[in-house]
Amino acid sequence: MPASIPTQHLILPFAASLSELGQQALPRLDDAQQLPHLHQLLARLSPSRRLDGDEYALSMPHERVLASSLGWQELADGTQPWAAWQAQATGIDTNDKAWGLLSPCHWLMGRETLTLLDPDELRLSEVEARAFLEVLRPWFEEEGWTLVYATPTRWYAAHPSLVSLPTASLDRVIGRNPDVWMPDHPQARLIKRLQNEVQMLMYEHPLNAPREAAGQLTVNSFWLSGTGQLPNQAAPALPEGSQLVTALRAPLLASNLVDWIAAWQTLDNTVLKAACAALDAGQAVDLTLCGERSATTLSQPPRPSFSQRLIGHAQRWLGRPATLPSALLATL
Repeated sequence: MPASIPTQHLILPFAASLSELGQQALPRLDDAQQLPHLHQLLARLSPSRRLDGDEYALSMPHERVLASSLGWQELADGTQPWAAWQAQATGIDTNDKAWGLLSPCHWLMGRETLTLLDPDELRLSEVEARAFLEVLRPWFEEEGWTLVYATPTRWYAAHPSLVSLPTASLDRVIGRNPDVWMPDHPQARLIKRLQNEVQMLMYEHPLNAPREAAGQLTVNSFWLSGTGQLPNQAAPALPEGSQLVTALRAPLLASNLVDWIAAWQTLDNTVLKAACAALDAGQAVDLTLCGERSATTLSQPPRPSFSQRLIGHAQRWLGRPATLPSALLATL
């Protein structure tokens, strides 16, 4: 017998925002002419699973969905070992240690507020990023840390204190006060001290001078996230057919709702269009929509009875709308 085709599972983070502007933008997704494939999927799929939470959890809803698919659902909030998982996936030998993702950042200091900006806004070149990492390396290594460069904004750090230290996802903290998201945990004192030392070190550091002169953001701190040790030495793989779709992340974190709507339209004409085609071909499709609090998964319902099909046809003939995107996404 031929092998069965795995369910196609699309996971869409940042499908909704709790901000006032984000909520106001949701009705713009209700235009079926602009987003025909999203509307088709909402009409053809039904809610099958829901992951409830709140906007103060350290982990984002899409991270909790992924953690569940990897068998990590029993791990405490903020202790899913994403750094070790991602490092091993890129070929870094994690050596059964506890790792964290060390993200170079710019903390914007206002008169009364402190805001962590998206590391991508630094637009660091590889040469610059490696130079900054080498400046910070001695401060960490004398405390027993191991630092490994991956990309300009993705550095990995290993230290025994990260085994049980819960940390907030970088996606939780971008655009917010990082002090609020520092964990109240004994092992966090070392992180806070290192952050203070890095801020003093990078204040008017020669590496930042040309960036300031060019009107670029300076590197003045870091954020640690994804901490923990892999439950097993080998990182588990996502189930076949699972796909994390991140196109909505950058515009929503930047509070750019115009680009966020445009990203939805691009997804509708690509990923969601392909999902509709998969359904037409008889393949099973799951769609998980994630916001700041919760996530909901839509799946194919059992084949409706004859009477249910009659009711469905009547509703379409009468022009009654299917579930509107705004109504569903407002619950996330």
